[in-house]
Amino acid sequence: MNDRIRILLAEDQEIVRQGLRYIIEAQPDMLVVGEAADGNDAVRLAFSAQPEVILMDIRMPGRTGIEATRDILQSRPGTRIILLTTFDIQEYVYDGIRAGAVGYLLKDAETQTLLESIRAAQRGAVIYRSESSRQALSKILGNENGIGMPGDTLPPLVEPLTDREQEILQQMAYGLRNSEIASLLSISEGTVKTHIHRILQKFQVEDRTQAVVIALRQQIVH
Repeated sequence: MNDRIRILLAEDQEIVRQGLRYIIEAQPDMLVVGEAADGNDAVRLAFSAQPEVILMDIRMPGRTGIEATRDILQSRPGTRIILLTTFDIQEYVYDGIRAGAVGYLLKDAETQTLLESIRAAQRGAVIYRSESSRQALSKILGNENGIGMPGDTLPPLVEPLTDREQEILQQMAYGLRNSEIASLLSISEGTVKTHIHRILQKFQVEDRTQAVVIALRQQIVH
């Protein structure tokens, strides 16, 4: 099938990679196109295998997952990277957002959560949605413990968001699809698309993931 989601596994533990491959390749809509055992291999395979989604371990030899994410997205900004970690540490969420990752999952996440996260990432959603990452993200965006999110390096809004655009942007941050947002807000899907188009224009970005990441950094959404 040519329409399967192309996935790269970047994980230094072979047994973990094997487990992920087994789970993913049992799905009719997913395909593992490569495996990387360290950060350097992850960067190389991101170009040669051309994955749509990368499951990226944070702690790897060579380059860390955060460093590899930053390097990959500088040249392949359309790649969706989900960070995987055993460690529930606030700074990892913060660094992941700064690097451009669209998701953060603990390695003990349920199989269905993992699969849904891959599908959500591929369609452009931001998926910092596990309980642990949500708590860490909330603390970071709340600027607790002196952790700052400098906004001066981010593009300013061309004009302020309307109340409806703010509402839709928040649902985008939750990972909802256009049809789900339309149903939730009792408006047409076409109206949702129009609002999203205006949101992207105001953020001066090309896709919804970029808009949500900037909004998270600037504390426009939570």
